[in-house]
Amino acid sequence: MTARQPLDGITVLDLSRALAGPQAGMMLGDLGARVIKVENPRGGDDSRRWGPPFMPTPNGDISTYFLSCNRNKGSVTLDFKDPDDLAVLGEAITRADVLIENFRPGTMDRLGLGANRLLELNPRLVVLSISGFGHDGPEGSRPGYDQIAQGEAGLMSLTGSGPDDPQRVGVPIADLLAGIHGVVGVLAALYEREATGAGKVVRTSLLASVVGVHAFEGTRWTVAGQVGRAQGNHHPSIAPYGLFACRDSGVQISVGSEALWERFRQAFGGPLEDAMFATNASRVAHRTELVAAVESLFADRDAAGLLADLNELGIPCGKVRGIDEVYDWDQTLSQGLVMTVDHPSLGPIRLPGPPLRFFDGDGTETTASAHTAPPELGADNDAVRAWLGRQR
Repeated sequence: MTARQPLDGITVLDLSRALAGPQAGMMLGDLGARVIKVENPRGGDDSRRWGPPFMPTPNGDISTYFLSCNRNKGSVTLDFKDPDDLAVLGEAITRADVLIENFRPGTMDRLGLGANRLLELNPRLVVLSISGFGHDGPEGSRPGYDQIAQGEAGLMSLTGSGPDDPQRVGVPIADLLAGIHGVVGVLAALYEREATGAGKVVRTSLLASVVGVHAFEGTRWTVAGQVGRAQGNHHPSIAPYGLFACRDSGVQISVGSEALWERFRQAFGGPLEDAMFATNASRVAHRTELVAAVESLFADRDAAGLLADLNELGIPCGKVRGIDEVYDWDQTLSQGLVMTVDHPSLGPIRLPGPPLRFFDGDGTETTASAHTAPPELGADNDAVRAWLGRQR
């Protein structure tokens, strides 16, 4: 018997495309919600065509990008310019608990489905609306794409080998964070609905989601008046904390307290005994000298033996794994972070798994073990119309 999931009984209409909205919908599906992905009949979600890589099938090529953010969903095709299809959407809205959209601000209003109208159709509906730069303000109408948002929101200025080498994060982090923050808002609104009986609109943006994770780099400016800049693979406020070269590759260490520093200093000694390294503040001020000192001590050591010694000392450390290594790592597998699903065209495929696990008080795991593959376009057209009491 399958354990009950946290969002059993919740129905989500996912009108979004690309990544931010689909990520939110997938997360809600992982939590047990029924997610119905609403796509246009002329090709569906844009990400179905984002590649390479594509996986060839008798039914056409399938984008691995699309596979990354659409598990645990059904797919229905609706043409919003067709009055009958728009009526189908309206009926589905009256039965849904959550609607996700990430159209450019104003698009839903032009469809006659602005926030007020959605809540008229279904007063209990929770609407998640994701935009690029916010739904209002002087630049609220701008279209939002991840790399543009990473630059505009300051993240690229903090990422790279140095101040003159701005780099984007290697995954679409603004999109992903917007989806994650959106899910937090949806869950809060669903919880509030239990008390009030009323739904509401939750809004977030790529801009808000990146600014929302500035963390100490934000207060470094707002409180201390210092502008953080990219400085490669070393922490701006803790030292030694970063990637250090050794004989055959590199190791990462995080000496995050004075107690750890003393343990590290006593074990390796030599140039670490210099008075300029006595406190964390001094070590940060003399980071260039510190990195050189640590790497001189690591220069004749192979990573495997060095990591073993650091672990024995209790110094937080690790290596830099390739993506292929991550998905074969026994620790990744032990956490349910790889799943196998049966795709109707591709057969069994491995996908990254959900990041949450659930347990009862007695330690019994109740995390969902059954998952469905990302849907083929329109695969659930008949099922959705049957759910609405409609026939083709």
